[in-house]
Amino acid sequence: MRNNFIERIWRTLRDIPRWFRPGLGIKRWYALVMIGITLLGLGFAVLIIDLYRTDSSNPILLTFLTYASLRFIPRVWRAIIFGGLGIGLVVYGILRLNRSLLQPFIRPGSDVFDQITDYRRRERGPRIVTIGGGHGLATLLRGLKTHTRNLTAVVTVADDGGSSGRLRESHGILPPGDIRNCLAALSNDEALLTQLFQYRFSGSPDLEGHSFGNLFITALADITGSFEDAVAESGRVLSVNGRVLPSTLHNVKLVASMELPHSLNEVRVEGESKIPTMAGRVNRVWLEPDNASAFPPVIKSILNADVIIVGPGSLYTSLLPNLLVNDLLAAMQASRAIKIYVCNIATQSGETDFFTCYDHIRALENHVGEDLFDIILCNNNYENNIGSSQWVLADEKTLSDSRTHCSDLVDDGHPWRHDSIKLAQVIMDIFYERTGPLSENGIQQML
Repeated sequence: MRNNFIERIWRTLRDIPRWFRPGLGIKRWYALVMIGITLLGLGFAVLIIDLYRTDSSNPILLTFLTYASLRFIPRVWRAIIFGGLGIGLVVYGILRLNRSLLQPFIRPGSDVFDQITDYRRRERGPRIVTIGGGHGLATLLRGLKTHTRNLTAVVTVADDGGSSGRLRESHGILPPGDIRNCLAALSNDEALLTQLFQYRFSGSPDLEGHSFGNLFITALADITGSFEDAVAESGRVLSVNGRVLPSTLHNVKLVASMELPHSLNEVRVEGESKIPTMAGRVNRVWLEPDNASAFPPVIKSILNADVIIVGPGSLYTSLLPNLLVNDLLAAMQASRAIKIYVCNIATQSGETDFFTCYDHIRALENHVGEDLFDIILCNNNYENNIGSSQWVLADEKTLSDSRTHCSDLVDDGHPWRHDSIKLAQVIMDIFYERTGPLSENGIQQML
């Protein structure tokens, strides 16, 4: 124990000279702080030394000391001058020293104070767990990251189509597509990283259709030796605001029982990508194997959460594959968090044709049980044209449910999607309304 303590002190002392290397822009401000501390000490010394009368037989030395110590000025004013100058230099030096240390991490055009204040505000934000997949989850995360850094995105791993499906089959890894979308949405530099991660190769038979982000995660999985480590390292590389976790590490397959037109018997459909393409109605979905255990960090996040949000996203192929993981569902039922279901704005062709909000809720509860959610969040703005899709209407059965909360959630540019800012703000308002009198503005003022 003693040896470890001595070793830590030795390492600290050994690293001190590194901070004085040329080019760091630190030495000047460190010296300024030291000068300020010296002057501050001199101000206190003036008060102490002047309490004693001193005589000098050397008139030249006496004159020098008189002017150097400003003895021709009253004692109190001398102490104020030296002390004030010292405090000013210390404060200015520390501010400049901090700016030099933080410079590599501050975005161009941003104010250090504002950025630190915003960071601390979001650091104290509620612990939120989002569950889903696809573009709906990424939209939600894009809005929530401006309110809190304590975000955990739980993503389905049942995807077996497109680039993710090909990588899953050829490399034996879990599908990275939905995880890639969430990492890009949570990144500090989303504008550039979204373009990079969503970039799809073309012109090469081997790379055709693959996105850069999927290949990036696959390569990291090979380097780190595990898919979960690859996701964690991707988050560090991209400097994400939160965590992205797979709901399970098991290689699960989504299976559906469907009613097809002109057929009296139910049909078994295997594969997440095949379900929406079948011209029929989904009766039930399940995972194979059905005993896949949840990823342990997911369970911990759910049990520690303040808010758990399911959706928006494809009902049968993005939301339910997560909730059908038994351990995950049990953790949700045991959690004391506020549980919110975000209903889709528009129906999804081949999956939820002609569904109302009540149909979505009924389908969910038929699979996972009733009274799982505390809040059912629905859109009530139907003014835009959404083309071939249909509005998911908040019908009378939904409005009669005391859990229902309706609001304008539409993205005016893409009215069949949620607006990330509107959605996040409504969720935060619900949270602060449920948890006490302090609003988010009140918390900001306290900070």
